[in-house]
Amino acid sequence: MLKTKSVSSPIHGRGDGLRILATRFRGRGMPKSRYHVWMASLGPSERLLKAVQQGRMSWARFGREYRAELFTGGGIDARNQTIKNHGQKFTLRLIGALARTGPVTLLCHCAEDQPRCHRHILRRLILTNRL
Repeated sequence: MLKTKSVSSPIHGRGDGLRILATRFRGRGMPKSRYHVWMASLGPSERLLKAVQQGRMSWARFGREYRAELFTGGGIDARNQTIKNHGQKFTLRLIGALARTGPVTLLCHCAEDQPRCHRHILRRLILTNRL
């Protein structure tokens, strides 16, 4: 089961399962007890985040560019001629596999009831299995 929550929402031990903080910034004063693992590379870039928060980018465009960022190769790809990582594809597949065996919760700093949050895009992407 793959869920999303705000990192500041109450923790429900077994119900939340593996708690993944999927943001570029951990947050000042954020205790590590609020999450199990911080995967900064799953958060949108600072450029995208600022653009959508300041109203300089539509939510639809943000979603397209965020998905593209997730699959952009990184430094490891530049060092390998034939085997490419293709960004976060394998990490997303792993999260999907873990969610099929037990609860996994994707966390972000947005409010619990915030419909326009990258964690919802990330969840849909993982669940559609188009990785």
